[in-house]
Formats: sequence, C-alpha cells, structure tokens
Amino acid sequence: MRGFRRRQPGARPEDGPLPEARRYEALGRVLAALSGDAEMRDACRDLTWWQAADESWHIEWGDGPYASEVADLVVGRLRAAGPDAALAASSGPATRTEANIDVMGVGLLLRAVDPLGLERLRTTPGLWRMAASISAADGEPAGRGESRRHWEELLGG
Repeated sequence: MRGFRRRQPGARPEDGPLPEARRYEALGRVLAALSGDAEMRDACRDLTWWQAADESWHIEWGDGPYASEVADLVVGRLRAAGPDAALAASSGPATRTEANIDVMGVGLLLRAVDPLGLERLRTTPGLWRMAASISAADGEPAGRGESRRHWEELLGG
C-alpha cells in the first residue's frame, strides 16, 4: 500500500516485521518534531494519527500547512537531531495534500485536508497579531495600560 516499507533498508525478509517498539518510537520522533515548532503546532487543526494495516502510520490534519511542508520540516528536524540522521528520509513524491516519509524503516503517510500552506497562514493575522497591531495604532507600548481600550470591549479582553 503506497510503497511503504515494513523493514529497515537492507533488512532481509527472514528478519520478520518491525518490532512494535520501533513503530511507536518512529511515531514519537515525528510528533516530537512537529511539536517543536510552535507555528506548525498551532497551524494544524484536528491532528490525528492511526496505524494502518500495513504497519505504517497515517497522520492527518485539517487546514494548516501543506503535506510537503510538514514532511520537509519533520525530515529536517530529525536529520538535525544528530547521529540518527540517516533514519529519516522522504520516500516518495510530496504534494500539497500527501507526502510519504520513512523514519527508522517505518513508513508514514502525511495527509493535509484542505491545506492553506505556511505562507498564507503567516499573512493571515491571528487574534494576538490583531491585538498587537491595534495596541501599536493606539500609540501605547506593547505592555498593558491602566484602562481598558475600546478594542478590548469588542474582543472581550
């Protein structure tokens, strides 16, 4: 299914399937790489994961970045982590909605549902950016003033 490998590169068929611990360690490394980037973590809505019948992991989210952007981030972070750099690689073409990566010989399918892309997310102002912009427009420093401002009444702050 989708070209996932069940064994580490170079493993012999008689070595059998990957141990359960390795599959969970690979998932843990990917989730740790995702949670290490605040922008990525906040951009992915409804992040879910499950193990497929072929022993690979599927990770899915709504909105947020393209699957190719997430794959690049995860592989880059895992390679930068140190001596285990060879344990993470792209294992197929990556598109806006799907990307395949291989971590420790475990296949992962990254799937974005209705992605926006990181560039578009960066240009869309969030509530905290709006608050900072309005504070600057009022001529007040970034810190909190003594009285409530008119926009705080509207936003309920």
